[in-house]
Amino acid sequence: MTSFSDPGVWGFIVLFAVLSLSLLVANLLKKSFRWLRNSLIPTSVIGGILLLIVVIIYENVTGVDNMFNTPMFGGNGAAMLEMLTYHCLALGFIASSLRPGAEKLNAKRRREIFDTGVTTVSTYLIQGILGFGITLLIYKLGKELYPVSGLLLPFGYGQGTGQAMNYGAIYEADGFIGGKNFGLSIAALGFISAGIGGVIFLNVQKHRGKVVLEDDREEITEIITGADIQKPDEVPMNGSIDKMTLQVAIILCTYGLAYGIMYLLGNVLLPGMSATVYGFNFLFGVLMAALVKLVLNHMEKKKIVKKKYINPFLMQRISNFFFDMMIVAGVAVIRIEAVKHYWWLLILLGVLGAVITFFYNLFIAHKLFPRYADEQFLAMYGMLTGTASSGVILLREKDTDFKTPALDNLVFQNFPAIVFGFPMMILATFAMKKPELTFWILVVFFAAMNVILFRHFIFKFKRKHKKKD
Repeated sequence: MTSFSDPGVWGFIVLFAVLSLSLLVANLLKKSFRWLRNSLIPTSVIGGILLLIVVIIYENVTGVDNMFNTPMFGGNGAAMLEMLTYHCLALGFIASSLRPGAEKLNAKRRREIFDTGVTTVSTYLIQGILGFGITLLIYKLGKELYPVSGLLLPFGYGQGTGQAMNYGAIYEADGFIGGKNFGLSIAALGFISAGIGGVIFLNVQKHRGKVVLEDDREEITEIITGADIQKPDEVPMNGSIDKMTLQVAIILCTYGLAYGIMYLLGNVLLPGMSATVYGFNFLFGVLMAALVKLVLNHMEKKKIVKKKYINPFLMQRISNFFFDMMIVAGVAVIRIEAVKHYWWLLILLGVLGAVITFFYNLFIAHKLFPRYADEQFLAMYGMLTGTASSGVILLREKDTDFKTPALDNLVFQNFPAIVFGFPMMILATFAMKKPELTFWILVVFFAAMNVILFRHFIFKFKRKHKKKD
């Protein structure tokens, strides 16, 4: 019979409380210190770093190998942190995907959203070519190093904590000692790069007179009306079941469907690729979310259900909660001793990754989005070094009221990004068997994506030449 005094019963609650406390302390510090606000580093990252510092101090003072594996956290807190990071990635994407899509878009806006998605994948590729090229070259020069480790750069920078850990785990199973921690460290550096690069760009724009920054930045209050929370055609807030409960239930059922598909593929049809299949949990979650949304929309049209079940405002809040928890848990679980032998490589990849992401996206923004180039750059650079939240934070400094389409581009580019980005995810696992071939495939893939991205300029140029002939 279970004893409620057993540490195993309380371990998860204590762990969740500690993560929440680190977020509250980080929020207090950010509001109290101007330089911390000016850094533009997300509160969840600061919370994770604070917790990481506490862990290092605790372990050095007590001699304990891992603070999160003490009885206070049920003896397996480190594993629970990894599970939180893994699952929160998919749950956050599901909540975002279940939100209603855009209203009617004209051809120009559809093209801009498509180009934003292609930019996302092109940046993944240039980050991957850079990181993979560096580690492959170092390996070829005879240094003892996992040659594919540089491919974690696009997953840490471009896709964030959850995917960095997922692919780190896949590479760790292939022989990369400390792979998960390496990926998580890259992701943490990405958040710092987002803040540093964003602040540098904003201050350059300030000196040029293109943007006005407050010396003491205050967080901008989001104006919320009753219509955001309760629309006439939606289920009531306090019906026979609470509206928030409905949102959470739909998310969890969707994730359950995603698990069923992953189980079928990874355990029945493709048992040899189970690690790869389960590494795509967020992708299966997004696909199931699209299916669930389609079914609900059909049921509404056929009057099978008379009220809308999904509320965009609540879904966004839930999504933000999952992403905040993912980030703070992902940073806190980093084991410094697991990556201390790679510190030089982490710094090299982090710095060069930030620089190439900065200038590549700056070029694309001015070339393809001239009407709002600065805003598009801030949104994309923030997202492609941190997360979408980082992009929103930077964008808000220039476009306070989100008057430009940059925010919509950021939100609705996910579908083309997933379609074009999926082959790269497959290549990242193929690289373990054929690293050199994979590198050149990535180069060709990058060239092809840039032809698509700059298609109007390339084919316009060709047409001009034909006319002259």
